[in-house]
Amino acid sequence: MKRTIQVLVLLAVSVPWRSPAQTEQTASVQQQILGTWRLVSYVREEVASGAKSDVMGPHPYGYINYGPDGRMMVIIAASDRKKPVGPIATPNEAEALITSMLAYAGSYSVDSEAKTITHQIDVSWDQSRTSESFVRLYNLDGRRLTLTTEPSNDPVTGKKTIRTLAWEKVK
Repeated sequence: MKRTIQVLVLLAVSVPWRSPAQTEQTASVQQQILGTWRLVSYVREEVASGAKSDVMGPHPYGYINYGPDGRMMVIIAASDRKKPVGPIATPNEAEALITSMLAYAGSYSVDSEAKTITHQIDVSWDQSRTSESFVRLYNLDGRRLTLTTEPSNDPVTGKKTIRTLAWEKVK
């Protein structure tokens, strides 16, 4: 009996308490992000130098969708992708296509107090993100959603960067 009480106390202490206002605020943010968003820009900033560059070219294509079931999907493609010349991509064409896009899907959670959205990845285009969790700082401004990564190694350059993605709500 004493052991059961100790376990219950430990569980109660380890679960973060949220006030009704915090829970309401999180629900409001979740409602606001539901739906499909079109990518407007995708910029990386090198932590060491502060140098900024477009990740997928000046006009990348992409969409992110947040569903009411707690699931999300994202696909992003570079602005300068080339169609294969023939009906089947050559190995070089296939490599260029796979390295000029990213896609993943999984579940998501919102923390309105920390202003973060966490993507828990179930499947990804190159397996590097599968089973990972990615925290994104968010900023909602009308029909604009900005997601910013924590400083981390850029998957393309390997350098420590912060990546900022600006999205516009699809009507």
